[in-house]
Amino acid sequence: QVQLVESGGGLVQAGGSLRLSCAASGQTVSTLNMGWFRQAPGKEREFVAAVYWTGGTYVADSVKGRFTVSRDNARNTIFLQMNSLRPEDSALYYCAIVILPTRQGTSRGPGTQVTVSS
Repeated sequence: QVQLVESGGGLVQAGGSLRLSCAASGQTVSTLNMGWFRQAPGKEREFVAAVYWTGGTYVADSVKGRFTVSRDNARNTIFLQMNSLRPEDSALYYCAIVILPTRQGTSRGPGTQVTVSS
């Protein structure tokens, strides 16, 4: 079973950037559909982006043009590059295995907090 650990979150001003990492162990991410999700207090969990075992990627409309998802097979790690951050991007971000076609997440990590100040 895969274990996932996220890092890279923090406090940043609006317009700034952060790069989140998700290190996997127990299974090779190159054979999985992996993704990022976020959840803010009082809000529903939201799908953010996915990188598929084929190498293809998909990002939600809410972050399109600002966020980029990628994978480093040699490091068994996936990344989320977040640019032009907005206060509404503040949330707990976590990575997970993505179940298609619904884009639900499973086997998630504990998450990393992102806070964007205005």
